[in-house]
Parts: sequence; C-alpha cells; structure tokens
Amino acid sequence: MICNSKALSGCKKTPAKGGSSPLNSQGRSETYTRKFDEAAELLSADPGASTLSMSASNTSTTAAGGGGGEDVKLDLSEEEGEEESSELLGGQKPTGGFWTFEYYQSFFNVDTVQVLDRVKGSLMPLPGRNFIKHNLRSNPDLYGPFWICVTLVFSVAIGGNLSSFLSEKGNPSYHYRPQFHRVTIAALVIFMYAWLVPVGLWGFLTWRQGAERQIGGYSFLETVCVYGYSLFIYIPTSVLWIIPFEWLRWTLILIAMVISGSVLVLTFWPVVREDTKVMAVATVVTIVVLHTLLAVGCKMYFFQTEVHVPSAAPITPTINMTIATKAH
Repeated sequence: MICNSKALSGCKKTPAKGGSSPLNSQGRSETYTRKFDEAAELLSADPGASTLSMSASNTSTTAAGGGGGEDVKLDLSEEEGEEESSELLGGQKPTGGFWTFEYYQSFFNVDTVQVLDRVKGSLMPLPGRNFIKHNLRSNPDLYGPFWICVTLVFSVAIGGNLSSFLSEKGNPSYHYRPQFHRVTIAALVIFMYAWLVPVGLWGFLTWRQGAERQIGGYSFLETVCVYGYSLFIYIPTSVLWIIPFEWLRWTLILIAMVISGSVLVLTFWPVVREDTKVMAVATVVTIVVLHTLLAVGCKMYFFQTEVHVPSAAPITPTINMTIATKAH
C-alpha cells in the first residue's frame, strides 16, 4: 500500500517488493510441483538412493526484500547428518567391542565373487598391479585367508601321507600307518607363518613410517590378507606333489614360489622403496627368504622320498675243518 502524504485520496494499492502476486504464487507452485515430480522420478528409478529429510523447526532463513517475504525453516540435524554421511562414505557399520561377535563378523563380510576375484589376482600377479589397491579395494577380509590356510594344512598333511605310501609301494617290509601328527605340524607352521610374519612386517613398516615420514604403509588386516591369499597357489601344488618324481616336485615348487613371491613383492615394494635403499632391499629380501623357507621346508618334511639302499646278502663263513688221522 503506497499513500500520498498530502492527500489520502491519492492512495493506491501496489504490490510490495517483498510481496507476491497471485501470478507469482502460481508460478512458484508450478515450479515446486515440477521439482517434486522430477524427484519422484529419480526415486522411482533408483529406490536405493539415500535421502535427506528436512523439517521446519530450528533454522530460519528470510528471503531478501521487503516485509512481505516468506520464512523458510530448515532443520538439517547436523550431528545426525554427519553420522549418516560418514557411514555411507565409509561403508562401515558401527560394531561393538572386540569381545562381541559383531566385531569379528565385519572381517568376514565378503561374498563369493570378491573371494574368487582375489584368488584370481593372487594367481596372476602383473607388474604395476598392486594386490591391495586392485583386489582388496580398502575392504580386506579374513574369510579367504582363513579357509586357504585350513585347506593348505590338510592338503599338505594328506598329500604327505599319500606320498609316503606311494613311495613305499612294493616294499614288503613296509607297513602303512597314518601319520596324524603331520596335521598338527602343518597347522602350526602354516598358521604361524600366515600370522606372525605379517605381524612382524606390519610392525616394522609402522616403525619405519614413524622414522621416515615419506614412507606409507598398510593396515594390519591388509597385510594379513595379502599373505593369506598368496598361499593359495600352494594348494594345487601340494596335491601335485603326490606324484613320485623329484624333478617334477622341484619344478612345481619353483613355479609356486615365483608366483606367490611376486604377489608379495609387487604389493610391498611400492611402500618400502620410499625408504633408504639398504632398508628397502633388506625388507624385500627378507620377505622372499621367509617365503622360500616355508615352501622348501614343507617339501622336505612332508614329501621327502626315502632312498633305500638294498642290503647285501649275508655271507656265511665257511669253516675248513681238517681231520687229522693218526697212523697206527
């Protein structure tokens, strides 16, 4: 309402700057309706999309202009919004303490496709292809490494028993007896290697990361995961070790060591190369040597072919008896 100060009769009604005419209200309604329809179409196309609810309770914003503006109140719930966004971006669900089952359940949260993809990556290491970055993708698991170690324990122990039986086949003095203690020995060796070596390597890299700021590193779970999947090649190798040919066994163990060791070297070299040259080379050599000791040790203990030297026939000494006759 604008009025002339000299004459009241000069008053006329004009829309205020901040006000809204019926045409403007209708245009805004059509705009809101169109945006609502577009949002509904997007939700129908992607039902799993995340949504953010806004309610008019706390925060108010007044449109610029005169006194006829409309108030728009939004409640973004900052704390809840940050928690929801962190869960969506991190891809992790809140878990309880380490004494709860839910805490360890998150370490086995993988499907068959992911496990098979990681197994394939451990069998075909390629230069410049980091196993952690290309296969784990910030989602390491313990499901694959655990069952790989368990399967390897039984394949090595059972294969060693069968190898001993086949190597002694045809020996009449040999009586087969199952050697169940080999399962215990195989379990101790394999699980100690798959857990203690990653612990030592992770601790060493963490220490070097503190000493040399430019050095990166992997988490403990990622380190264990790499070592576990790198042992998969030894499962078919241990089965083929049953064939009683030493040249074939050493050929298979050499191939397995090259494939499995390449996974470890290609994974940890990008991390240790930022260290001093001596430390980098010493770390890689230690990884390869420990891996070689595991393979050669399993071959020598569980699949060692005994060589039997035929014993000579006993010689019966001949006694020459001289009978003296006495002359009469």
